[in-house]
Amino acid sequence: MPVRVYELAKQLNMSSKELIAKLKELKVEVKGHMSSIDDETAGIVKEELKPKPKEKIELKTLPPQEVVVKANELRLKLPISVKDLSNKLSLKPNDIIKTLIKHNIFATINQMLPEEAAGLIGKDFGFDIKPLPTEEEEIIEIHKREDDPSKLVHRAPIVTFMGHVDHGKTSLLDVVRKTNVTERESGGITQHIGAYEVALGKGHITFLDTPGHEAFTAMRARGANITDIVVLVVAADDGIMPQTIEAIDHAREANVPIVVAINKIDKPGADISKVKKQLAELNLASEDWGGKTITVGVSAKTKEGVDHLLEMLLLEAEMLELKANPSRLATGVVVEAKLSKGGGPIATAIVTNGTLKVGDIIICGSHWGKVRAMIDDKGHRVKEAPPSKPVEILGLSGVVSAGEVVYCVEDEKKARDIALTKQEKNKEKIAVSAKRITLEELYRQIKEGSIKELKIIVKADVQGSVGALKDSLLKIPSKDVQLKIIHSGVGDINESDIMLAAASNAVVIGFHIQISQEAEAQAKEGEVDVRLYRVIYEAISDVRAAMEGLLEPHIKESLLGRAEVRQIFKISNLGQIAGCSVTKGTITRNVPLKVLRGDDIVFQGKMSSLKHLKDDVREVKEGFECGIGIPEFKDIKVGDIIEVYKIEKIAKKLE
Repeated sequence: MPVRVYELAKQLNMSSKELIAKLKELKVEVKGHMSSIDDETAGIVKEELKPKPKEKIELKTLPPQEVVVKANELRLKLPISVKDLSNKLSLKPNDIIKTLIKHNIFATINQMLPEEAAGLIGKDFGFDIKPLPTEEEEIIEIHKREDDPSKLVHRAPIVTFMGHVDHGKTSLLDVVRKTNVTERESGGITQHIGAYEVALGKGHITFLDTPGHEAFTAMRARGANITDIVVLVVAADDGIMPQTIEAIDHAREANVPIVVAINKIDKPGADISKVKKQLAELNLASEDWGGKTITVGVSAKTKEGVDHLLEMLLLEAEMLELKANPSRLATGVVVEAKLSKGGGPIATAIVTNGTLKVGDIIICGSHWGKVRAMIDDKGHRVKEAPPSKPVEILGLSGVVSAGEVVYCVEDEKKARDIALTKQEKNKEKIAVSAKRITLEELYRQIKEGSIKELKIIVKADVQGSVGALKDSLLKIPSKDVQLKIIHSGVGDINESDIMLAAASNAVVIGFHIQISQEAEAQAKEGEVDVRLYRVIYEAISDVRAAMEGLLEPHIKESLLGRAEVRQIFKISNLGQIAGCSVTKGTITRNVPLKVLRGDDIVFQGKMSSLKHLKDDVREVKEGFECGIGIPEFKDIKVGDIIEVYKIEKIAKKLE
């Protein structure tokens, strides 16, 4: 009975790619891992590729749960007992135990050894012991295999529109795809992620219309960087704005080429030369100014320059040589997901390689399913989706997250098992979030050689401070690590800054500013290191000390509670008392406090008294009212915010 190449490869404990190479050496013609080989040829191949006697471990002695990839590489199901490991290595258990003792590991014959301990034993006896890949890892590995160059075809570019709010991103895309999305959206602002395919005379383009660069970076943070080209939309009458700079930084950090669309050139106040000058200052000099950035003047209102923009996008895509293999198992990325009353869980995805078909079995995150139906961006049902095509997929077992990768698999049972296993792991909270870089961890990672670049985001109260801080930081000499400022700007630290830092593993430094409540919560959840300074030299000193490995413990303020002043009372014995409502956390006595008026800190000190009703108390929790006495501050007003916090000393971590 004929056997397929991938089945024979599995029997011989080698990859399909390795087997195909060996078959070609043996003059056996095959086209791919799905090709069939007759019994007689398979027998000859097995005999020819049988492990040689000089190998320490013979293939025939290995049970199904083991795989020998190379002569000295052994994959085992880990953890493994001392007794079983001794059998696999053809050693005595006592030899294993003695070797473990040399590594200060004491174990009995039946004790289970983790991957690290088994690896040490293997290294001492000439083996490279690694764990068996999981079913999910095997599937991912299949999808990561290189395609046959002869099967690669050109695919449509995937383009994302980014830029400052109200500069006409969606209006411009509206003209391109000849629909009218903007007027239907709340307030004229994009409220969702949409993926649209536009057919042109010379080819197709897939557009992503995002609600801002936050979504773009959120997908990249999950490892799903599907954008090929970023179109930076800049209003000709407004020029470069803070969000424009943020969009540039996000695109650069993702290493995606930028094409600039200068919109609203029909307006009386339009000044294209001014915009090009601003772009040149940001190292995005236009081609007609001697630079390398494609810059096109357009008008979403009059449609002027839109066709030229599309031509430039196709030209840029041609230079990028974007290719995919439509004949392989499909892979894609989710850009939007929702729960529909009629259709159940629906995921909008863009196919990145292969061709997705109705009836295919797919895995996406911790969910799986069989593709029941696919709907394109125009609302038509389609039976298959080639590379770069956006479609809505019906048939998943649950709602997935944007940025999740869709893998097509052949075995329905395997897909179900993988999804259920991942769901169990999520329930048990086994998955550990990535450890973010902090200044305390920097020296250790430099010493280990695991980091060679420190990425920083700089925010300050005025542009002059931003420039001074950037210049000072970039002048810090270091032979061990390179400092890179990936974004800088004026204003408080916001959610966009934290998202960029999380995606890029960067440290956020703020000077004479604060961090918004939402960004603070996001930073805590994402383990992003945020540092606020009042003296510029302290910021420079901390970064220099971290880069030199001499960082002293730093002082960290942790918010305990926040209260809003509702009424002012004057009591003869106690003086002025602020009647407050606790809006967050717990107000505690005998700790430092701040009085905020708007964005300004108008007082820092301590309270003299804390009352709930008529009683003196040590603390008042969220939702309750209290009276706070601050005798040193006479100017407290209704509407002021009182924050109490604790001061912590965070020590340097050295290993």
